[in-house]
Amino acid sequence: MKLTLVTGLTGLVLLATIVELLRRRQLREKYGMLWLGLLFVVIPLSLFPRLLDGVADLLGVASGVSLVLFLGIVFLLLVCIHLSWEVSALEEETRTLAEEFALLRAEVEADRAERAEWARHPDRAEMVSRDG
Repeated sequence: MKLTLVTGLTGLVLLATIVELLRRRQLREKYGMLWLGLLFVVIPLSLFPRLLDGVADLLGVASGVSLVLFLGIVFLLLVCIHLSWEVSALEEETRTLAEEFALLRAEVEADRAERAEWARHPDRAEMVSRDG
């Protein structure tokens, strides 16, 4: 009974934390929905542990605890794979932005050098403005 109460309260505290992070926009919605979905499964199972044992029996798993540990590991593995995919996409985007920035910086520096050259030789500037 004590474990059920502690697990249920922990789930409710996590639920409140996720909602607050979403409200403050410190957690993106797609990740918030993932964690909220998980909590909506975990909280009822923590409050009714016999239900978990029944699900474990249906799946042929020795106990509900083994099932929870297995599903937890699978869930965390999927989260890690997803975050690795996100990091890879961000690295590619960062590389592309750095390359574009370097090209823009080179263009700006070339323009500055050209302006400095025109400032050193004002007679050329007058010739161009008369001709142009």
